[in-house]
Amino acid sequence: MMDFEAARAKMVDNQIRTTDVTSHSVLTAFLTVPREAFVPEKSKALAYIDNDVEISPAAGGVSARFLMEASPLAKLLQLAAISTDDAVLEVGCGTGYTSALLAMLAGSVVALECDEALAAEAKKNLSGYANVSVVTGALEQGNGAGAPYDLIFVNGSVEEVPAALLGQLAEGGRLVTVQGYGNAARAKVFFSENGAVSENVFFNASVKPLPGFAKVREFVF
Repeated sequence: MMDFEAARAKMVDNQIRTTDVTSHSVLTAFLTVPREAFVPEKSKALAYIDNDVEISPAAGGVSARFLMEASPLAKLLQLAAISTDDAVLEVGCGTGYTSALLAMLAGSVVALECDEALAAEAKKNLSGYANVSVVTGALEQGNGAGAPYDLIFVNGSVEEVPAALLGQLAEGGRLVTVQGYGNAARAKVFFSENGAVSENVFFNASVKPLPGFAKVREFVF
């Protein structure tokens, strides 16, 4: 039987610490949350590989969904500079792994998922996390009922960040995402201050895309 606790420690030491993640709270969260509990049964032995792990296959024109590779996820969570007072909206919670990490870092977490089967799995997986609530809806629309948020964490890459999401930030709030696709994609933080939104670019990050965030194509003559 696989020693998941040892695999978790190796993931932190070999995949996360080596990519400039030094936040004690982030490292502790990754050492604590059992990643294997958030992947399908057939994939549990792959939970700690240095790669994305499929959590839902492609079907009916809907693309596959993945649990993000540990290294970029940890770097993004560190970039988010989460405090224990933060109210967080996670966009694209999948089976709830990132939600569990956020639950250890923030005050409260609303985990948004568009796929009802994944949302049901997330609710089951997160039953022991009292400060997380799972909601369903279109990812690109966010969750206005719980707004404003100190942090919006987009759990995957997007082509563009919709105004609907940015409009749900609290004054002084930030949105963390990876914008673009493939190796050219970049981790960004959008800041809301005095009624305006600014953005900063931090590092390249190749992560799987979330559905619903493609740009509307303009007609060209």
